[in-house]
Amino acid sequence: MKSFQTLAAIGFAIACSGQVAAEVKIALDSPADLEGSGTYVWAHTFAEHLNANGMQAVEYERGALGEEAEKLDQVSQGLLEVSMSDLKSAGQLANITYGVYLPYLFANAAELDAALIEGGMLEKINEDTTQQGVRVLAFPALGLASGIFNTKQAVVSLDDMSSLRMRALDEVQIKLYEAWNSTGTMVSWSEVPNALQTGVADGYLNPPFVPLMFGHTDFIRHFTDASVNPSVRTAIVSEDWYQGLSDTERATVDEAAAKATAANRAWLASRVNILEELKAAGITVTQLSPEARDEFVEASKKTYTDGVLNAEEVAAWLAATGR
Repeated sequence: MKSFQTLAAIGFAIACSGQVAAEVKIALDSPADLEGSGTYVWAHTFAEHLNANGMQAVEYERGALGEEAEKLDQVSQGLLEVSMSDLKSAGQLANITYGVYLPYLFANAAELDAALIEGGMLEKINEDTTQQGVRVLAFPALGLASGIFNTKQAVVSLDDMSSLRMRALDEVQIKLYEAWNSTGTMVSWSEVPNALQTGVADGYLNPPFVPLMFGHTDFIRHFTDASVNPSVRTAIVSEDWYQGLSDTERATVDEAAAKATAANRAWLASRVNILEELKAAGITVTQLSPEARDEFVEASKKTYTDGVLNAEEVAAWLAATGR
């Protein structure tokens, strides 16, 4: 039924556009909130630039064109032009993508951007993904760096993690929780509220805005500002669509991506008051001491050699960051 509904939505989009190439469909991954959602800032800026330059771009609300796996399948087949997708969507096509999540590798978004562009990692990622019909345009920031949310207790040291079972997005996070002597369980995002309320999971690793935007403040009680890794998703496009554009249109898409990324990073720099918003919502905010942070950093390094990346891939990311 879900697949039928997704195909119906795509068919409706095509029918409304008159022809497939006339409309650039953009599948959103968050509410259309320019203040609260960094990925929407990226998507909307991208769409506005296309529309201003003669390419009709239309935003489709989260879930309207399917969930993550369905969107990836549609992009790879050329049925969906643009999708705001999770990192796993690109990671399963190019394993090296997961280097974006190497804990404590990047001090900020600027360091990530330098590794991607000057360090050549975006090109390396696309060497693999484009062979499978998908091009990564950018890594839009969701918010400030990921921290530890949970329903049970304040996390002030690494030892506090041992009593928590954390919701995991993917195998990358499972490996990280294991390095922290914790456990992880894979839970789809739509099932997270139920998992947290029933004890299937005690918390998650996410940027500070997440419980505010998704209404989790009734059961999330604690946040540790651990600044583990950049909180990003991927802006992916159909490679068939991208290569089928005229030179002028392709340049417009590239310009739109650059403009959207700049807007997203400017938005990120404006999120300085988000921790106060958490406190106002009744969530206790904990800052790690330098000693406690060092514990997390050292434990996390296990994932560099015992994670989802091989030694060559880790070396490429380290070289791209100048380490």
